[in-house]
Amino acid sequence: MDFNLKPEKLHRQNIPTARLPSGTVIEIPIFSYEAKKKGPTLLLMAGMHGDEINGVEIMRRIISQKLYKVSAGRVILIPIFNVFGFINFSREVPDGKDVNRSFPGTKNGSLASQFAYFLTDEVLPHVDFGIDFHTGGKLINNYPQVRAMLDDEKNESLARAFASPFVINSPFRDRSLRKAAGKLGKSMLVYEAGESLKLRKPAIDEGIAGMLRVMKHLGLIETAPEPKKNSIIIGKSSWSRASRAGLHYAQARNGAFVKKGEVLGVISDPYGDYERPIKATHDCYVLSINNNPVVNRGDALFHTGIAAE
Repeated sequence: MDFNLKPEKLHRQNIPTARLPSGTVIEIPIFSYEAKKKGPTLLLMAGMHGDEINGVEIMRRIISQKLYKVSAGRVILIPIFNVFGFINFSREVPDGKDVNRSFPGTKNGSLASQFAYFLTDEVLPHVDFGIDFHTGGKLINNYPQVRAMLDDEKNESLARAFASPFVINSPFRDRSLRKAAGKLGKSMLVYEAGESLKLRKPAIDEGIAGMLRVMKHLGLIETAPEPKKNSIIIGKSSWSRASRAGLHYAQARNGAFVKKGEVLGVISDPYGDYERPIKATHDCYVLSINNNPVVNRGDALFHTGIAAE
């Protein structure tokens, strides 16, 4: 890719990546904006999973409101990375694989692996920092949160600058973009908020405000919105799972603090024979709620976290 372009102008490059069986070319639009003053390069991207729409809307607003116009450094924007998934309302690409479990990818591997290879080989070498916007998948509603490697000083400072309601200390997942970027010495945050295929204004607004705070932290812009309150740093998190199949009624409020023994939700059968509460096993914050009303045994229902000491 060519990022040596005229400064103080938004550039768009449509990168052909694959074809539909009909022969139609699939392109990934990639935008870039560079100030005259030197500074770091920030990657902003969404649509790694095609059904995670809140991030796509965040990127759309960044472009339409010209929030990319930095006074120093450069911004690279990818509003929809997984175009196949986006047009099919799907998390995956047509081969059924998750692009975010395919990094660093290979040039001639599966379709997901080829997408990952393109980002690793063509984009990441030009990047210093990044924010990857995500949404909860499969009816899981994520309260606005950033996931970062807090053992890494640069990653921690970036996460604290974003200042989302929750910052979760999250190790790298194998074959993820975050891990591939980390191996190249790039600091990448993952922002998670809302539910797949549903636009949520609070999740979108929080993502944009956090992005602007990161820009200010990196010296790309001079002003940014102040956070409403300090982030809660989550040191440990876990999922409460369904002990049996049935109808699921969530009772806890997303983002709330709950005490050990409080009821998070209830599982019942469709015929009125039983009703079983799901209780918090420790004092914790509710980070995510599965909104699927019909669940099977073992399904993840509530993601809860314990604040770091």
